[in-house]
Amino acid sequence: MFNGIIFNKGKICSIKKRAKGINIFIKSSLKVSNKNLGISISCDGVCLTLISYKNKILEFYLSNETLAKSKFKNNKVGDEVNLEKPLKFGDNISGHICQGHIDTVCSVKNIKKVDKSNILEFKISKLFKKQLVEKASILINGVSLTISKIKENSFEIWVIPHTLKLTNLLNLKKNDLVNVEIDIMSKYIKKFINEKK
Repeated sequence: MFNGIIFNKGKICSIKKRAKGINIFIKSSLKVSNKNLGISISCDGVCLTLISYKNKILEFYLSNETLAKSKFKNNKVGDEVNLEKPLKFGDNISGHICQGHIDTVCSVKNIKKVDKSNILEFKISKLFKKQLVEKASILINGVSLTISKIKENSFEIWVIPHTLKLTNLLNLKKNDLVNVEIDIMSKYIKKFINEKK
């Protein structure tokens, strides 16, 4: 479980293809050790298991299913990745409860600068748009953000300078892909209401 508050990033330094997935290697200053092998780490919002660590390089295995449901199928060496270690009992939850289970991949439709902030607009399918709620939380590349506006086939979020500085959202360009996890409360409530009908 995570809360979408990012203090660490890493760069993909190697990708090794396997028969049913890939191994991805990320160089980062994230504080881990070999004692942490087996823990879950949020990588651009995707919950992955740390399988090795050496010389500040973290190794993860991604199955074909994970690749199909995330933007990692398009990632390449040199790409930046937002990283978050799992929450510990007693940690502050400054963002929102995040599982690291990606719902969909969205593309950047537009970027507007307002003062030093960015308004990011993302295209989204009708299926997932139904689950969005204005002013509710949403996870974009592992970053906890708030939906500011829902449009016909898209939604907008505001990203303040501090968040831009600490995350890879600063590097986004039009048509870039992002991992999206919809607020778990929105999903559960919608499912409950649908089952009551």
